[in-house]
Amino acid sequence: MHVNTGAGPSVMAQYRNDGERVATGQHESSVESIVHSFEEADQSQKVDLSHYAFEDWLCLVLFWIMGGLVFLQFFTRYVMNDSFAWTEELAVYALIGVVFIGSAMCVRACRHIQVDFLYRYLPRAVARVLSTVIDIVRTAFFGYAVWLVYRYIELVGVEPMTTIMWNKSYVYWLAEAGFVMMFVRSIQVSVQNWRQGYSSLDNPAAYQSLD
Repeated sequence: MHVNTGAGPSVMAQYRNDGERVATGQHESSVESIVHSFEEADQSQKVDLSHYAFEDWLCLVLFWIMGGLVFLQFFTRYVMNDSFAWTEELAVYALIGVVFIGSAMCVRACRHIQVDFLYRYLPRAVARVLSTVIDIVRTAFFGYAVWLVYRYIELVGVEPMTTIMWNKSYVYWLAEAGFVMMFVRSIQVSVQNWRQGYSSLDNPAAYQSLD
């Protein structure tokens, strides 16, 4: 016995097409809403470069110089099959500049590795005194490093590079500039810690918003 449900193939296809159109419409609306949310975020988000300092831009320039040298070395070695020997040495020297100039950035932002576990159990007055001593010792160390690097430049600054006839003192002066900036930033950070009454050691929660 055959029962006619009244829903032929054309009717079922229509239902299926209607369902696909609904699903497609929902997908398009969700995509449009996501795109619209990104556009609103871009409009409300203002680009602020004021918190970047001189060492940040200098480190960025050295980083891209290093990246260009590494790419040139890769291109000449694997594409041209005749690598430039000087690219490797200059890339290493650029990396040295990135390290020392980048260290000045970390001093300014208080991002060097430090252990603040002990300060959680010390009285506030003791922690404040100890963090002040740390500021003084850190600043004195950077000042001493400035003098040591300068003395080193005087002794071996005329040494030539290995692959090109450039004076290796250029690299040493990059390290010297890094220590000078670390010394200056350390003084600024120490004065700021003294004025505000705390540092990243005895009050790390105040610096979490900077991440």
